[in-house]
Amino acid sequence: MATWNSRGLRGSTLEDMINRTNEQYMEQGLALIQKIPTPITPINIDKESRHITLAYFDQKSTVDYIGAVQGIPVCFDAKECAVDTFSLQNIHEHQMLFMEKFEKQGGISFLIIMYTHRNEIYYVPFDHVLAFWNRAREGGRKSFRFEEIDQSFMIRQNHGVLVPYLEALQKDLDRRD
Repeated sequence: MATWNSRGLRGSTLEDMINRTNEQYMEQGLALIQKIPTPITPINIDKESRHITLAYFDQKSTVDYIGAVQGIPVCFDAKECAVDTFSLQNIHEHQMLFMEKFEKQGGISFLIIMYTHRNEIYYVPFDHVLAFWNRAREGGRKSFRFEEIDQSFMIRQNHGVLVPYLEALQKDLDRRD
């Protein structure tokens, strides 16, 4: 079970927590990870304030985060799930293609999934996601169950870091060697 104080994070999203983590990693010189803004198409703009009042999200974007950890290129997407079954519809085909190409270039791709009802966060290596994705493409389940993810990749708060995913990344790197 995760150990962070969820009372202090009410109203926060997984991305907010990861953004804070990435700031800490940057300050400590451990990693430089940037949030990739979701592209939007403005529809209405308030002429006085020059604020966008209506916009649509562009469907195609890459992943939520990209950067480098100690010289290793990484990219990942952050997802929240309120039940024990994660629908693969939450991952777009263009994201899978991007992560696959990123891996072929020597980078490391992964998902960080927060199971909000369990208050637990997991690192899911790209090859695991790809196996679920391929199973669905071959006519199998269009989702994966909580029990199917590798529980040893659970991310636990430590040293005041909200989503310390670098330990799971190291574990992923070790198993690839």
